[in-house]
Amino acid sequence: MNAGTLKSSRILLVEDEQDISDMLKLNLEMEEYKVVAVRDGNSAVQRFKEENFDLVILDVMLPGMDGLAVCESIRLTNQQVPILFLSARGSSEDRINGLKKGGDDYIAKPFNLEELMLRVRKLLERSKTHDYAPGMKEYHFGDGFMVNFESFEARGIEGDFLLTKKEALLLKLLIENKGSVVSRERILHTVWGYNVYPSTRTIDNFILAFRKYFEEDPRNPRYFISLRGVGYKFEG
Repeated sequence: MNAGTLKSSRILLVEDEQDISDMLKLNLEMEEYKVVAVRDGNSAVQRFKEENFDLVILDVMLPGMDGLAVCESIRLTNQQVPILFLSARGSSEDRINGLKKGGDDYIAKPFNLEELMLRVRKLLERSKTHDYAPGMKEYHFGDGFMVNFESFEARGIEGDFLLTKKEALLLKLLIENKGSVVSRERILHTVWGYNVYPSTRTIDNFILAFRKYFEEDPRNPRYFISLRGVGYKFEG
């Protein structure tokens, strides 16, 4: 691919260390990329919702909402944008965890600038010339139940209906973590994207709605399980 075709690429840079952020922004702009730099996870999620980006460079250790939660939040609505993790945590376990959360590449600090710039270019080239593997668009479970995460269409106990966007995002998070407990804090970070948590009833009301939609006996749920003081789990 001709380098000129990448020059209009927009990059969201999420890095809380000012010196590193300034250095990366300068070097990326020297390559004629358009760079938006933010320094915390909540700002990253908000900017990603408001603007279109071709690549995200994401530090893991951020104030408030960490980079893994930011990545997970992005992946609930966008499976295509490449995400490059940048972190002082460089163990094999850290790298694997970042990739499992939805990252496409992972570079440990301290890093070689030339290598990072090359990886940025490769990720942009790949995203512009090939389709990424699609994320989960539709899920079937139980006795003919169905959820479509793109159209928000669903089929439950009483037939077809439409989910709200927040319902679809929370359902997707729970289903993608099927069999595992998802904490209230993780849900609020990932689906709502903020640090000032509302009442626990906020999520409880969503879970009660899911039981009404999909459970034969909402008082004895089979699919949507609440573990008091721990979190919520989908079994399906």
